[in-house]
Amino acid sequence: MKKYASLFIIAIFSGVITLGGYKFFMEKTSTLVSDNQKELAQFVPTNYTSTNFVEGTNIDFTFAAEKTVHAVVHVKNKTTTISPTNMYELLYGRGQEREVVGFGSGVIISPDGYIVTNNHVIANATQIEVVLNNNQTYIAELIGTDPKTDIALLKVKADSDLPYVPFANSNQIKIGEWVLAVGNPFNLTSTVTAGIVSAKARNLNEFDGNPQSFIQTDAAVNRGNSGGALVNIQGELVGINTAITSQTGAFIGYSFAVPSNIARKVVEDILEYGNVQRAVLGIQVMNSNSNQAKELGVDKIQGVYVAEIEKGSGADLSGIKKGDIIKKLDNIAITTFSELSGYLGSKRPKDVVNVTIERNGNEQIIPVTLVKLETYEIESLGLEVKNTSKEELSKLGLKNGVVVTRPISKEMAKYNLSGIVITRLNDEDVKDIEDVKRIMNQRNIGESIKITFVNQKGEINNFIFR
Repeated sequence: MKKYASLFIIAIFSGVITLGGYKFFMEKTSTLVSDNQKELAQFVPTNYTSTNFVEGTNIDFTFAAEKTVHAVVHVKNKTTTISPTNMYELLYGRGQEREVVGFGSGVIISPDGYIVTNNHVIANATQIEVVLNNNQTYIAELIGTDPKTDIALLKVKADSDLPYVPFANSNQIKIGEWVLAVGNPFNLTSTVTAGIVSAKARNLNEFDGNPQSFIQTDAAVNRGNSGGALVNIQGELVGINTAITSQTGAFIGYSFAVPSNIARKVVEDILEYGNVQRAVLGIQVMNSNSNQAKELGVDKIQGVYVAEIEKGSGADLSGIKKGDIIKKLDNIAITTFSELSGYLGSKRPKDVVNVTIERNGNEQIIPVTLVKLETYEIESLGLEVKNTSKEELSKLGLKNGVVVTRPISKEMAKYNLSGIVITRLNDEDVKDIEDVKRIMNQRNIGESIKITFVNQKGEINNFIFR
């Protein structure tokens, strides 16, 4: 019996060891595999039928490229400059004449040969030459320019209809939408680069009085592409490529285009009126970065805060009030002043715009008839002026004068001159901007300018600019 009892004990002990070993080795391994599977389950495998697939990544750009490359041209700007060859010529403004050639791009916008480019591409040109994608060359006529929007209109006479790019509605483009930048910078053939719309209504102007409203894109644009086309994937014109932001002068991921709605309106105005008809609401806005704006909470609002109303303007006559917040124009959302001015840039005087405003927490729509902006840029002084009413003059005890609206040069931007009233130029009374134009046109080149003005405190000052 003792022998059997010993064997029984040994058998039990062996079973315990076997079971323990199984538990220790086998189940632990199973647990490790299970934990590893749980960890792997956190990663989603590639699935080509995913509902999150971005359809736009399969976009074919060849259609848009084929429609536009032959309508984008190379623009040569020939200018004559005088280069001094010695100190005497340098001091007395003399020297040897020499021809300088600049270049850029342009876009044919009609089969009869109208071409849009940048004003800075053809500025001061004595001759403008246009080379098509098929190497045909034409001498172009300058029809008109608008330095404010940096748009110029050219015309060439061809024996047959030319390929052209139709305008699209730039208000309808969306951030993230694919676009092509088409240019002809090297007088070879047109080049095409692709990108997306990075931002809209981008303001690059450091002067608050003249905000710009560019389309920003990451499509590669370099020197010589100025004046070229920014097109959507249907091959329609959504912008005129104008500028890049770069410390080196080369493309680093940011380029800017004048929206097609603004370019089209400028072209139509030049053809119909000979100049650009600018329309305004008649409001002044508050700089959202100012201390007053921060105190009022204006820097946090989504919209444009109306700081002042110009008497007799469309805004005044329609009932818009100081303190209103403009939220939309014709049902298009407005969050910044550059968006507001960009939309108005495509409108003309007497156009009616439905303005959605917020007043005391409630929204309402107010139709506003736009009025013509009567301003004149005194380039020699670096100031823009506008006509003013008799009521405004009488408040200052004045009988005549024009109001400075904004500085147009970096030098004059250093001084607080917006709102001053210029009453005399070169000792002649100034009644309106026509007087300013006449006096400035009569002066000799290089002649000093004497201005008499009343500042914001009502003090009379005289300055001589040389």
